[in-house]
Amino acid sequence: MGEVYRATDTRLGRAVALKVLPVDALADEERRQRFAREARAASALSHPNVATIYEFGEADGRAFIAMELVDGQPLGARLAGGPLPTAHLVEIARQVADAWTRRTRAASRIATSSRAT
Repeated sequence: MGEVYRATDTRLGRAVALKVLPVDALADEERRQRFAREARAASALSHPNVATIYEFGEADGRAFIAMELVDGQPLGARLAGGPLPTAHLVEIARQVADAWTRRTRAASRIATSSRAT
C-alpha cells in the first residue's frame, strides 16, 4: 500500500519509519482515503506488536505516516535463511491475531464515532 523509508524526525532528533503513498497512487482518491483510514486506525492502538503513529500529514503533495521505527530484520531476509520453526510461526501468528483483533476493534470504534457526529 505504501513505500516505507528510514528517516529522521528533525524536530525531535529521532529515527522514524516514514510511510508514503507511491507516486502512482497520488491521483487515486480511494487509495488516499484508505491510507488515511490506516493512519487513524493504527493511531488508535497501543499494542507492543503495532508501531506507534507519530504523525499523519502531507508534504509536497504526498500523504505520509511517520511512525515508530522498529529495528529488526526484514521478513525477506529472515526467510532467506530457510523456513522458520513451526513453534516460532505459531507465536508470530498469535501476536498478529492479537494485534489484528485490537486494530479491528479500534477501527470499529472510529467508524462508529464518525457516524455519530
